Amino acid sequence: MTNFAKIFNIIMNNMNKLLSVIAIATLSVLPMNAQQILSLDSCRAMALRNNKQLNASKLKQEAALNARKAMRTKYLPKLTVLGGYEYFSKEVSILNNDQKSALSNLGTNTVGAVGQGASETLTKLVQGGVISYQTAKDLGGLLNTFGSSIAQSLNEAGQGVVDAFRTDTHNVFAGSAVVTQPIYMGGAIIAANKMADITEQMAANEYEGKVQGTLYQIDETYWLVVSLKQKKELAESYRDLIQTLNTDVHKLIDEGLATRADGLKVDVKVNEADMALTMVEDGLSLAKMLLCQLCGLPVESEIILADENKESLSVIENNEIYDGLSPEGNRSELRLLQNAVDLSKQGTKLVRAAYLPQVLLTGGYMISNPNVLNGFQKKFGGMWNVGVTVRIPVWNWMEGMYKVRAGKAATQIAQVELNDASEKINLQVSQSRYKVKEANKRLTMATKNLSNAEENLRCANVGFREGVMQSTEVMAAQTAWQQAKSQKIDAEIGVKLAEVNMRKSLGVLY
Repeated sequence: MTNFAKIFNIIMNNMNKLLSVIAIATLSVLPMNAQQILSLDSCRAMALRNNKQLNASKLKQEAALNARKAMRTKYLPKLTVLGGYEYFSKEVSILNNDQKSALSNLGTNTVGAVGQGASETLTKLVQGGVISYQTAKDLGGLLNTFGSSIAQSLNEAGQGVVDAFRTDTHNVFAGSAVVTQPIYMGGAIIAANKMADITEQMAANEYEGKVQGTLYQIDETYWLVVSLKQKKELAESYRDLIQTLNTDVHKLIDEGLATRADGLKVDVKVNEADMALTMVEDGLSLAKMLLCQLCGLPVESEIILADENKESLSVIENNEIYDGLSPEGNRSELRLLQNAVDLSKQGTKLVRAAYLPQVLLTGGYMISNPNVLNGFQKKFGGMWNVGVTVRIPVWNWMEGMYKVRAGKAATQIAQVELNDASEKINLQVSQSRYKVKEANKRLTMATKNLSNAEENLRCANVGFREGVMQSTEVMAAQTAWQQAKSQKIDAEIGVKLAEVNMRKSLGVLY
């Protein structure tokens, strides 16, 4: 009964995990009445197919894959197209107001200055008697006639110059297409691409780790159900034995060959057997609900496991097939820690690249309206350009050196954690190998004890029927048989779980 109580307590400890599952089950429209026969492989397949955490890990893998593909584009040239329109309240003026006024009145000012000089010259010529007054008057009239025409022509020419220098920049349209090609970025692009590769590997390793965890949980729950099913059959057999003994004892009491105290002792044993059977049935129901939840089935599904009705479970006694295996390349935890070391190294290179020279090749085409390619023209015009941009950090107060040292320290920390985890996992593997051997020895001993207990029970039943043994001796033999049978079941399941633990520690749980 003690073993039944332990099993029941283990199941009851998982009740909190099952409460939410049971609540969902109450909302099920139709329970599955048809029983399903499930093998360990089918349970594993359903769990891997329906596990939500695994589906989330697959999405992380897809995200890491796309991030890695996006990082590859950093090697390729980038094309950027810009366009815009701006309205300005004032236009840009190349000439100032005085220059505009001078050019607009160029003819008037020039002819006025020339006319004044000519008038003074004619006056001097008349006073000197060189020419007559009438001749001077005729010459002055002629100059005035031609001066007005020249002044007008020069004014128009000056105004044309002013108009030609007008920019008309109230409405400005501009556009450009720029191509940039990285030539040398201090190793930043290479480091970033390697980091993307490592991140993708980490997503794959994380997925594999969750697969291993899911399979381990399925295997544990599967063999727990098998164990409880066999314990249930054992409890039923033990109860039937006790009830048969109880019937025989009460017949002897009626004939006066046994006392009432003997009957009460057997009655207590019958009650204990019924209680043990109830506890095992409850534990079996809860364990099957947990297995259904892990497999993605409705928790109230009626399932039968392929191994639950076997008299004895097949176990691997020769574990030399695992001797050549090492957890170094199989455990996803170690690969994740190695990824962390590699990622830290590339992160340090990425930090260093920010403080190294960087070279970019640029090229493009610019267009604007108005354009200045042929004066200020009120139409679209553009030109090509090609150039090289160089960025050289000169002084940063040793900031780069400090950051690189910090990155190297982080890498050393990750390496120490990797070494520590490797040692612990190797120790775990050694312990698992030892537990497998111990479980096999326990199974051998339990098998022998069961054989002895069966013979002891047979002799006790014969002696009781012959009247040479008391009912208490028969009950003791029945209890010993029940315990030996229970120990054999525990030993068989123990071998299975020990093998599962060893395969998990080696990272080969598939």
